[in-house]
Amino acid sequence: MTTDQDAPLSPPAAFPNAPDALNASDASRVSDASAASATSPSPLTHFDASGQAHMVDVGDKAVTRRVAIAQGDIAMRAETLALIAGGTAKKGDVIGIARIAAIQGAKRTSELIPLCHPLALTRVTADFDIDPAIPGVRCTVRAETTGQTGVEMEALTAVQVGLLTIYDMCKAADRGMTITNVKLLEKHGGKSGAWVAA
Repeated sequence: MTTDQDAPLSPPAAFPNAPDALNASDASRVSDASAASATSPSPLTHFDASGQAHMVDVGDKAVTRRVAIAQGDIAMRAETLALIAGGTAKKGDVIGIARIAAIQGAKRTSELIPLCHPLALTRVTADFDIDPAIPGVRCTVRAETTGQTGVEMEALTAVQVGLLTIYDMCKAADRGMTITNVKLLEKHGGKSGAWVAA
Protein backbone atom coordinates (compact mmCIF):
# COMPACT_ATOMS: atom_id res chain seq x y z
CA MET A 1 0.00 0.00 0.00
CA THR A 2 1.39 3.41 -1.00
CA THR A 3 1.05 6.28 1.44
CA ASP A 4 1.46 10.02 0.87
CA GLN A 5 4.92 9.76 2.43
CA ASP A 6 5.97 7.12 -0.11
CA ALA A 7 4.76 9.07 -3.14
CA PRO A 8 7.42 10.90 -5.19
CA LEU A 9 7.67 14.64 -4.59
CA SER A 10 6.26 16.89 -7.28
CA PRO A 11 6.83 20.62 -7.88
CA PRO A 12 4.76 22.85 -5.57
CA ALA A 13 1.45 24.08 -6.94
CA ALA A 14 2.74 27.65 -6.78
CA PHE A 15 5.35 26.68 -9.40
CA PRO A 16 3.43 24.42 -11.84
CA ASN A 17 6.04 24.76 -14.58
CA ALA A 18 9.09 24.03 -12.39
CA PRO A 19 11.44 21.54 -14.12
CA ASP A 20 12.17 18.24 -12.40
CA ALA A 21 15.88 18.61 -13.22
CA LEU A 22 18.34 20.97 -14.87
CA ASN A 23 18.40 20.69 -18.63
CA ALA A 24 21.71 20.29 -20.44
CA SER A 25 22.11 24.04 -21.04
CA ASP A 26 21.53 24.89 -17.35
CA ALA A 27 23.89 22.14 -16.20
CA SER A 28 26.58 23.48 -18.51
CA ARG A 29 26.25 27.00 -17.08
CA VAL A 30 26.50 25.71 -13.50
CA SER A 31 29.58 23.68 -14.41
CA ASP A 32 31.24 26.67 -16.10
CA ALA A 33 30.51 28.91 -13.09
CA SER A 34 31.96 26.33 -10.70
CA ALA A 35 35.10 26.01 -12.78
CA ALA A 36 35.53 29.79 -12.94
CA SER A 37 35.08 30.05 -9.19
CA ALA A 38 37.71 27.37 -8.60
CA THR A 39 40.31 29.09 -10.81
CA SER A 40 39.64 32.74 -9.86
CA PRO A 41 41.88 34.04 -7.08
CA SER A 42 39.90 34.72 -3.92
CA PRO A 43 40.29 38.03 -2.07
CA LEU A 44 40.21 35.93 1.12
CA THR A 45 43.86 34.93 1.15
CA HIS A 46 43.57 32.56 4.13
CA PHE A 47 41.77 30.02 1.92
CA ASP A 48 43.51 27.94 -0.75
CA ALA A 49 42.10 27.06 -4.19
CA SER A 50 40.06 24.20 -2.72
CA GLY A 51 38.59 26.39 0.03
CA GLN A 52 40.72 25.00 2.86
CA ALA A 53 42.08 27.36 5.53
CA HIS A 54 45.85 27.85 5.50
CA MET A 55 48.53 30.23 6.69
CA VAL A 56 49.45 32.62 3.89
CA ASP A 57 52.92 32.07 2.43
CA VAL A 58 54.84 35.32 2.93
CA GLY A 59 58.23 33.86 2.07
CA ASP A 60 58.57 35.82 -1.17
CA LYS A 61 57.40 39.14 0.27
CA ALA A 62 59.86 41.97 0.77
CA VAL A 63 61.07 42.75 4.28
CA THR A 64 59.83 46.25 5.03
CA ARG A 65 58.98 48.37 8.06
CA ARG A 66 55.35 47.70 8.97
CA VAL A 67 53.20 49.96 11.13
CA ALA A 68 49.56 49.69 12.20
CA ILE A 69 47.47 51.96 14.40
CA ALA A 70 44.17 50.77 15.89
CA GLN A 71 41.66 52.29 18.27
CA GLY A 72 38.64 51.39 20.38
CA ASP A 73 36.47 52.66 23.22
CA ILE A 74 34.94 51.30 26.39
CA ALA A 75 31.80 53.17 27.44
CA MET A 76 30.69 53.20 31.06
CA ARG A 77 28.76 55.12 33.69
CA ALA A 78 30.20 58.50 34.63
CA GLU A 79 30.68 57.26 38.20
CA THR A 80 32.83 54.36 36.96
CA LEU A 81 34.92 56.71 34.84
CA ALA A 82 35.49 58.88 37.91
CA LEU A 83 36.86 55.86 39.79
CA ILE A 84 39.36 55.23 36.99
CA ALA A 85 40.33 58.88 36.62
CA GLY A 86 40.85 59.28 40.35
CA GLY A 87 42.84 56.08 40.70
CA THR A 88 40.40 54.93 43.34
CA ALA A 89 39.27 51.65 41.78
CA LYS A 90 39.60 48.75 44.22
CA LYS A 91 42.12 46.96 42.02
CA GLY A 92 44.47 49.93 41.75
CA ASP A 93 45.93 51.64 38.69
CA VAL A 94 43.44 50.57 36.02
CA ILE A 95 45.07 52.43 33.12
CA GLY A 96 48.61 51.31 33.98
CA ILE A 97 47.62 47.66 34.12
CA ALA A 98 45.51 47.94 30.94
CA ARG A 99 48.55 49.37 29.13
CA ILE A 100 50.69 46.38 30.07
CA ALA A 101 47.85 44.03 29.08
CA ALA A 102 47.53 45.69 25.65
CA ILE A 103 51.24 45.26 24.96
CA GLN A 104 51.07 41.64 26.10
CA GLY A 105 48.04 41.12 23.84
CA ALA A 106 49.98 42.36 20.82
CA LYS A 107 52.81 39.93 21.61
CA ARG A 108 50.41 36.97 21.95
CA THR A 109 48.28 37.63 18.86
CA SER A 110 49.50 34.61 16.89
CA GLU A 111 48.49 32.36 19.80
CA LEU A 112 44.94 33.73 19.74
CA ILE A 113 44.24 34.18 16.01
CA PRO A 114 44.90 30.80 14.36
CA LEU A 115 46.33 31.89 10.99
CA CYS A 116 48.41 34.87 12.13
CA HIS A 117 52.16 34.65 11.71
CA PRO A 118 54.27 35.01 14.87
CA LEU A 119 55.99 38.39 14.55
CA ALA A 120 59.05 39.93 16.13
CA LEU A 121 57.51 43.22 17.18
CA THR A 122 59.94 46.11 17.32
CA ARG A 123 57.60 48.52 19.11
CA VAL A 124 54.16 48.60 20.74
CA THR A 125 52.67 51.68 22.38
CA ALA A 126 49.26 51.81 24.05
CA ASP A 127 47.69 55.14 24.99
CA PHE A 128 44.51 55.47 27.07
CA ASP A 129 42.54 58.70 27.10
CA ILE A 130 39.73 59.43 29.54
CA ASP A 131 36.88 60.96 27.55
CA PRO A 132 33.85 62.29 29.44
CA ALA A 133 32.00 62.63 26.11
CA ILE A 134 31.80 58.84 25.72
CA PRO A 135 31.78 58.63 28.82
CA GLY A 136 34.62 56.17 28.97
CA VAL A 137 38.17 55.41 27.91
CA ARG A 138 39.65 55.42 24.41
CA CYS A 139 42.59 53.12 23.66
CA THR A 140 44.96 53.76 20.77
CA VAL A 141 47.67 51.22 19.93
CA ARG A 142 50.60 51.57 17.54
CA ALA A 143 52.38 48.33 16.61
CA GLU A 144 55.56 48.10 14.53
CA THR A 145 57.78 45.41 13.06
CA THR A 146 60.28 44.93 10.27
CA GLY A 147 59.19 41.88 8.36
CA GLN A 148 57.20 40.27 5.57
CA THR A 149 53.67 40.71 6.87
CA GLY A 150 51.66 43.47 8.52
CA VAL A 151 50.84 44.16 12.15
CA GLU A 152 47.15 45.10 11.84
CA MET A 153 46.01 42.10 13.86
CA GLU A 154 48.52 42.83 16.61
CA ALA A 155 47.29 46.41 16.94
CA LEU A 156 43.61 45.38 16.92
CA THR A 157 44.17 42.57 19.41
CA ALA A 158 46.10 44.87 21.72
CA VAL A 159 43.25 47.41 21.75
CA GLN A 160 40.69 44.78 22.68
CA VAL A 161 42.83 43.13 25.36
CA GLY A 162 43.52 46.54 26.91
CA LEU A 163 39.81 47.40 26.95
CA LEU A 164 38.88 43.97 28.29
CA THR A 165 41.33 44.52 31.12
CA ILE A 166 39.54 47.75 32.03
CA TYR A 167 36.26 45.82 32.02
CA ASP A 168 37.73 43.11 34.25
CA MET A 169 39.09 45.60 36.75
CA CYS A 170 35.91 47.68 36.95
CA LYS A 171 33.14 45.10 36.46
CA ALA A 172 32.33 45.02 40.18
CA ALA A 173 31.24 48.66 39.88
CA ASP A 174 29.70 48.55 36.39
CA ARG A 175 28.80 45.33 34.55
CA GLY A 176 27.11 47.31 31.77
CA MET A 177 30.31 48.65 30.23
CA THR A 178 30.43 48.31 26.43
CA ILE A 179 33.48 47.85 24.21
CA THR A 180 32.81 49.60 20.93
CA ASN A 181 34.27 51.29 17.83
CA VAL A 182 37.27 48.95 17.59
CA LYS A 183 38.86 49.67 14.22
CA LEU A 184 42.06 50.00 12.23
CA LEU A 185 43.04 53.64 11.69
CA GLU A 186 46.20 53.27 9.61
CA LYS A 187 48.61 50.73 8.18
CA HIS A 188 51.91 51.35 6.44
CA GLY A 189 54.49 49.19 4.67
CA GLY A 190 54.43 46.21 2.40
CA LYS A 191 53.35 45.88 -1.22
CA SER A 192 50.02 47.62 -0.65
CA GLY A 193 51.69 50.66 0.91
CA ALA A 194 49.79 53.08 3.12
CA TRP A 195 46.13 52.83 4.07
CA VAL A 196 44.32 55.39 6.21
CA ALA A 197 40.71 55.07 7.34
CA ALA A 198 38.36 57.64 5.79
